[in-house]
Order: sequence, then structure tokens, then C-alpha cells
Amino acid sequence: MLARLYAVLFAIGLVVYGVAAWGRLGKQSGSPHFVFQADAWLTGAVAIEPPLPNDDWAVLETVELADGGLIQGRRMVTKKGVFRALDGTEYSTCLPGSQPKITTCAAKDSQIKHSRGWTHHVSFPAFPAVIMLPTALIGGRGGNDVIPTLLLAALILPMMLLVLRRLSEAELSKRTLREDLWLVVLLAFGSVMFVASIQGKVWYTAHVVGVLLALIYAWAAIEAKRPVVAGLALGAAALTRTSMAFMFPLFVFEVWRMAAKAHADEVPPNASASMNLRAGRKAVLLATRGPLIRFAIPVVAFAVLGMIYNQVRFSSLTEFGHSYLALGTHEPVVQQQNIEQWGLASTHYLSRNLAVALTSLPDLLPRSPWIQMSGHGLAIWFTTPALLLLLWPRDKGPLHRALWLTTLFVALPSLLYMNTGWFQFGYRFSLDYMVFMVMLLAVGGRPMGRVFKALIVAGVIVNLFGVYSYDREPQHYKGTATVVVN
Repeated sequence: MLARLYAVLFAIGLVVYGVAAWGRLGKQSGSPHFVFQADAWLTGAVAIEPPLPNDDWAVLETVELADGGLIQGRRMVTKKGVFRALDGTEYSTCLPGSQPKITTCAAKDSQIKHSRGWTHHVSFPAFPAVIMLPTALIGGRGGNDVIPTLLLAALILPMMLLVLRRLSEAELSKRTLREDLWLVVLLAFGSVMFVASIQGKVWYTAHVVGVLLALIYAWAAIEAKRPVVAGLALGAAALTRTSMAFMFPLFVFEVWRMAAKAHADEVPPNASASMNLRAGRKAVLLATRGPLIRFAIPVVAFAVLGMIYNQVRFSSLTEFGHSYLALGTHEPVVQQQNIEQWGLASTHYLSRNLAVALTSLPDLLPRSPWIQMSGHGLAIWFTTPALLLLLWPRDKGPLHRALWLTTLFVALPSLLYMNTGWFQFGYRFSLDYMVFMVMLLAVGGRPMGRVFKALIVAGVIVNLFGVYSYDREPQHYKGTATVVVN
């Protein structure tokens, strides 16, 4: 019966997302970066050749030094007339013709003679490009990125149910099958997952792939049953959405919990308390070693691959491209000044990101278009109202603390990030940890009565408006003339 239900859920996902996507299905999205990357790999290249969509790219300029040497890097925004190389060395330059234009520098003072052009790279972690290899094989650079994204999104429905049923089998959730189906609806259609699933586009493809990998990881991590699968999913997720590298607490907690449970079942009833405590700690630590090693091996393997790829492109093990963000015209993105001054991540951005995630609401207008919202998007609790119930759980079972810690670990990098997620309908970065919040609703035990279901339905209605309006009805969004998404 369940196998048939999983198939039905997949079909529902295909139909609903397909209808919601309507005119987008038959063509490539406007930002098919992962298709371009897959096509480049198939031709034996890493860099992406122009022409390119005018969205986020990692752009390196190659310049010739006065002594004839060649270096790569970028011109700085906060230091006029300065070119910073990949190794961090700064050179004075008077070269015209790129942003920012230098007009107050004597040519004799320049350490740089000529610009030799620009090299373009995809500025996002590369795992989703692997998924785009089949469509790139079929259509080359013109391959369709909307359909593969939608197919993966449809898989999220049965995968969410699989995770929820796994929680019930492990006696960590008391939800019925019908209640679990309501939670599937919450994730698939009552969160910004709905809007993300039908876009294609580099940012939303990454979110869809990330949610699916989070579900695989969660399924494997419950009771620490499948350490290798959990490690593979986490490693791939880290190369999809960097913040998802911090999903590890759930598995670590489950390894410890299962080892402690196994030891408790083996303790002789006549053992003393002190002997029990000493022996228990040692036994539990020894029991965790094997699962943690099996979990860590694929994680480390993915990390090494990612670092090698970064080194090849940017001469840095940890740089995946966002420090060199620019438009297809080589102009720096509007956030470049903040990146140079504060870095990609800083507490400087925390208050702004918290405000967007928790307080951003739509404006109700007295005339058409009646509803308008910021391009920073709507608050998490507004797009998914049922998440408010996380504040009042009825039960705090074995997974309660682990799931909250995992959520906080994954959320923190985005809250410290230099961008809010602009341009968006809802706070899309919440998708990095949405799976764990749905799991918290499952294990929290709050009865799924009329209020709970009404909140889920309200979320579906809100996100239906997002499906209707986002990237289709610009009058509902403030600031659409300066769209830059990271």
C-alpha cells in the first residue's frame, strides 16, 4: 500500500508543479548556470564561455603586469585604482574600460599594462551541475533546466513521507499516516518550496536539490541506521548549499543515543552506579566510533573534491566564487562593497537578515496592485504559518534537541551572509533547514486539529500567490528594477 502511495505522491507533485510552471516547462530558464557548467565539463572545460545571462557569475580579470607577467583577480570597489590578485596581492592600475572606471591615475604609476580579458565561472557550489549533465548531453548549453528541477521537486513529496514514516517506525513520532500526509502538503505546497520548484534557475535548482538531499540525510540519520548514506547526502548537500554542511548534529546525536541505548540494555542489574558510569562512557564512546567513521569518509571525500575544484578555479581551497561576483558585463554586483569591507559572512549582516526572515510582511495598498512586497521576500512564519506551532510543542522527545540544534547550525551561515536572498517571494534560505522544522512538527506531538490544519491551508494559499506572482507579475514587488540574486 505504501509503495503505491509514494508513487501517487510523486505523480501529484509532477502534475501540480507542472501546472504551476505552465509556460516555463518547454524552455530553458533565464539563469541556467548549472546547464552551462555541465556543458563546459562535457567539452573538457571548467570556465564558461560568453555570451552569458546577466546574473551572478564569478568573474576573474587577467591582466599583464609591467614586467610582463600575467595574473588574475579583480578591480576593487572600495579602493579606487587597485587590482587585487587571487593571492591577495594588491597592484595599482590605471586601466580604463571596466568598473569602476579609473580617471585620476597617471599611467606611469600603474603596475599593470594591459587587460587581457575576463574568465567566467559559476559562482555556486557545483553538485547540481552533475544532475544537469543529461540535459546538457541532449541540448548542450540550451538544455532545459526547468524539467529536471521539477522532477526532483516531485520526488520530495514521497521522500518527506518516507522520513515521517521512518520516525513513526522508530517510535519517535506518534503521527498517523493521514497526519504525515498533511505535513507533506506543508512542505511541498505550504512553504516557499512551492515557488522554488517551478522556476528552474540556478538559485532555485540548488534549493530543490538541497531539500531532497536533506530528506535523504534525515532518513539515513534516524537511529543512525545508514551512516554511509547519511555521509553521502551531507557531502553532496554541502556542495549544493554551503550552509547544509552543518546538518551533522542530527546524525551525531543519533549515533550517541543509539550507542547509549544499546549499552543500557547490556548493563548487569547488580552493577554499582560508579562502575556503571565509567564503563558506560567508555562503551558508548567505543560504540560511536565505527558509525562516525563510516559517516565521515564520504563527507571528507566530497570536501576534498570541492576543495580541489576551488583550487583549480580560484587558487584557493575554500573559495567557491562568491568573492568574485559580477554581472555578465563584468560590472560588480551591488553587494561588492560590503563583501570587500565585511566579507561574505559577518555579524554585520545579522540584524538585517533576521529582520527579513522574521518580520518582513506585505503591504496592503488602497489601489491596484493591492498587495505589494519587498524584493527581500516575506517572513518564514508568514509563508509557512504552521511553523509558529514549533514554539509550543506538546512533547519533547529524543530528537527534539537534536533537530533544533541542526536547524540552528544550518540557519546561522545564512543569517550571517552578505545577502538576504534578494530577489525572492519568501525567505528562500529557510529551505536549507525546512526539513528539520517539519520533523520537529512531527515529533512535537501537538494535536493536528482544526487550527493546525488551517495554518497549513493558509500557507498553501500564501504560496499559491507566490506561484502566481513571482517572476510573472512584477507590480507586486518593490525594487524589481534592480534585481540581483545570490
